[in-house]
Amino acid sequence: MNQKLDRLLSQAKIEISKQQKQQLIDFVKLLDKWNKAYNLTSVRDPEEMLVKHIMDSLVVSQHLEGNQFIDVGTGPGLPGIPLAIINPDKQFTLLDSLGKRITFIKNAVRELKLTNVTSVLSRVEEYQEKQFDGVLSRAFASLNDMVNWCYHLPNASGRFYALKGQYQPEEVAEINQPVKQLDIIKLQVPELVGERHLVVLAKNRYLKMIKISNFKN
Repeated sequence: MNQKLDRLLSQAKIEISKQQKQQLIDFVKLLDKWNKAYNLTSVRDPEEMLVKHIMDSLVVSQHLEGNQFIDVGTGPGLPGIPLAIINPDKQFTLLDSLGKRITFIKNAVRELKLTNVTSVLSRVEEYQEKQFDGVLSRAFASLNDMVNWCYHLPNASGRFYALKGQYQPEEVAEINQPVKQLDIIKLQVPELVGERHLVVLAKNRYLKMIKISNFKN
């Protein structure tokens, strides 16, 4: 697994420390171990997890702006834990409504000795504790759902970071909250079959309708 992770990181041009690499490997091992009893992910092969979970999370890192992030519907800590591992200077709140997932996350945070992760067992609409520089999620089927459920979470300059497969422009048009589209980024995930995109949105309190900005691939 170490050799494969090194190869994937090299292909993605991501440079991290030896300790961070080991933490990523240890996280995959924990996920594989707990998955047998808790069914946390449909991906069963640890080496496949490196591509579909670890690298799929890490490629988002360079696009994040700010220091305080929340990962909504984090599941077993994705993309939050991999991002927290390689960004020790940023704080990540991992929110999920399923107890077994939060139990796993708490154990993983303890085992990996992460000091920049807070886990929260809650439904997203009930979590009103604070606001964030960025709201991350790969859990929502539609952008409209993500924005509707999470609209209270970004701060005044905060952003929504939606991890998607194929980009469908009509999804943005269907959003019924005032937002502006900042960017559509085609993500390059080494050895992953299929497209991945990062949709970046921001609140726009001055608009009654969605403003679509220019974007780049």
